[in-house]
Amino acid sequence: MGSLTGEQKSIITGKLLGDGSLRRKLNTLLEINHSYKQKDYVFWQYSKLKNFVSTPPKIRKSGVNRFSYRFTTVSFSDLNPFYEGFYSKGSKSIPTTLNLNSLSLAVWFMDDGSKSRSTVYLNTQQFSYGDQNKLILALCNLGLYSSLNRDKSYLRIRLLKKSVYRFKELVAPYMIESMLYKLP
Repeated sequence: MGSLTGEQKSIITGKLLGDGSLRRKLNTLLEINHSYKQKDYVFWQYSKLKNFVSTPPKIRKSGVNRFSYRFTTVSFSDLNPFYEGFYSKGSKSIPTTLNLNSLSLAVWFMDDGSKSRSTVYLNTQQFSYGDQNKLILALCNLGLYSSLNRDKSYLRIRLLKKSVYRFKELVAPYMIESMLYKLP
């Protein structure tokens, strides 16, 4: 099976900042699940992680007239540090050792990002206020400036306009064609 490559670690980091989830017994597995409309994105992720997957993505019914594509990796020890970092408090949180790079940012954006006129939002509502501030600092380390923006009763990250060009420079090389609509 081998060990995770740097590219795979970056993809997994981006997934865990977004919609990815981990489950652990002795070792850990990664679950990837997206709507039917994001089929190309699911298969791209599968192509990048397939040496750790025993069954390719499958379509499944996820509600009345709703379908999604899903796959899981096998359980293996290389994912244990991700579990220990992202789930150290029992639920998903931001590890102190977060290593955010252009690829992990692109995956995070493809998972949980959106555009609004001339800026970008990262839907971080599931994270605590403290964790969102850790993410703002991680973005700042990439030369991206952001703030917290109210979305109903939750907060999410909003890039400042002056950082949008830099953001596009960082993520565009990694975005798959079917997800380019998300970029401003």
